[in-house]
Amino acid sequence: MARHSKLLGPDGRPIDLDDLFGPPKAGPTLTGVRTPISGHPADGLTPARLASIHRAAATGNPQAWLELAEDIEERDAHYLAVLGTRRRSVAQLPITIEAASDDPEHVRHADFLREWLKDGVLELALFDILDAIGKGFSVCEIEWHSRPEAVLPVRLDWRPQRWFEFDPIDGETVMLAEGVTRQPLSPHKFLVHRHKAKSGLTIRSGLARVASWAWMYKAFTARDWAIFTQNYGMPTRIGKFDRAASDADKEVLWRAVANIAGDCAAIIPREMEIEFVSIDKGTGAPGQLFERRVDWLDRQISKLVLGQTTTTDAVSGGHAVAKEHRIVQEDLERADAKLLSASLTHQLVPLIIALNYGPQDRYPRASIGRPDEVPLKDVVEALSKLGPVGLTVEASEVRDRLGFSEPATGAEVIGGRKPEPAVPSTKLPPDLAALRHIATRHASAPDPGLVDRLADGLAEDAAGAMAGLTAEIRAAFDAAIDMQDLAGRLARMNLDPTLLAEAMGRGLALAHLAGRAALIEEIGGSTDAGRG
Repeated sequence: MARHSKLLGPDGRPIDLDDLFGPPKAGPTLTGVRTPISGHPADGLTPARLASIHRAAATGNPQAWLELAEDIEERDAHYLAVLGTRRRSVAQLPITIEAASDDPEHVRHADFLREWLKDGVLELALFDILDAIGKGFSVCEIEWHSRPEAVLPVRLDWRPQRWFEFDPIDGETVMLAEGVTRQPLSPHKFLVHRHKAKSGLTIRSGLARVASWAWMYKAFTARDWAIFTQNYGMPTRIGKFDRAASDADKEVLWRAVANIAGDCAAIIPREMEIEFVSIDKGTGAPGQLFERRVDWLDRQISKLVLGQTTTTDAVSGGHAVAKEHRIVQEDLERADAKLLSASLTHQLVPLIIALNYGPQDRYPRASIGRPDEVPLKDVVEALSKLGPVGLTVEASEVRDRLGFSEPATGAEVIGGRKPEPAVPSTKLPPDLAALRHIATRHASAPDPGLVDRLADGLAEDAAGAMAGLTAEIRAAFDAAIDMQDLAGRLARMNLDPTLLAEAMGRGLALAHLAGRAALIEEIGGSTDAGRG
């Protein structure tokens, strides 16, 4: 663990402790460019102005564009809802840590990260990190805290993207805006997550860039709809007067129709006529044109953010269509989770491990996502069936899959395999042990009847073996001059496989016993000769 005055980063270089534990590098300021108060370029937005904001962002001045992206979230309920759905679907997924290998040290690193995850620091920050889905990137500043036993992040503070700019040389390196200059980000203080909706520059790859056009046209339509509803949503009051009416009479009539309700009122001579023409041919009822246009634009935003429309709009198509659309949304969820996992694995995880255990050749992997591979029940069943027949799996992989940590030394554990009793190296197979017993007994204390009894047993086995053979087979055995000749004779016969197998088995038993007898006779003979 890191308890020393000198800390090394993943690259092996010393880290400035004042830089690591000092005040925030990208905190808000009362003066300067990092003000918490944002502008509102969405006010009075026109197509020409929106195009100029996009061009400015692409050429190195993204502040107005990033402010507009935030404005759209605040002004469009539908865009905020679908974007929030996509971010929250990933932010609530389980976080797992996979050890770099089954090496005890790598397992210890993974367990260390699992303990840190229990603090909830990363879990609380996932939603803010996923702000990159709309704007293309997000920046979180890491607040480190040092204890005698560990150096760990205690906060991941989201920083507004408008406080940052991109390196004008490569257009990709995120830099801190500081007045009229740009400063490189400290490699140990920031987590930068890029979430591109398309290939190209990061500043041009956020979903908000496309959504801004739909939002602008929708805002125009909604404003026209509001004016239409105001003018035609309530009946117009018409007051009629005679030609002989005086100005005072007309004033009284006007006050009467004007004070009933609303703003649409008029007075005309009784002999005059006003006709209100409704444009409803091909457009449905008055006002539906605006509603249809707004709904169409909302569906485009749903497709942009969620990849489908069924989960946000009530459309026809039945269960099959809804199921297909849900699969599309799950595909996006997995893709988002993989991008986020890569950012955490490459940036945050190596920092934590290096600061506490020193630079490593390999680091654990942070994985975000629901376990959609093999269900845990199937994994356990497969291990229980395939393990006894030779399948080998690293214990750390199984623990990571099940979410279990390596047991601490001396901890009370459940399960485990009892050690099998050791097999003495002097133990012989049963046949060899019996043979040694017979040979030793005959050599050390000759028993005249032992060979005779063994011979009688051989004769009985021979009789039993030959009893299962027909006369034809016995004739083949008697006539054969060697094993090759016997095999040829048997091959030319149409024999019952069962009877033949039984006969061959008894024959092998006979040969085995004959070999034992020959060995005993040989031992006995050599012993007698030695004594003589």
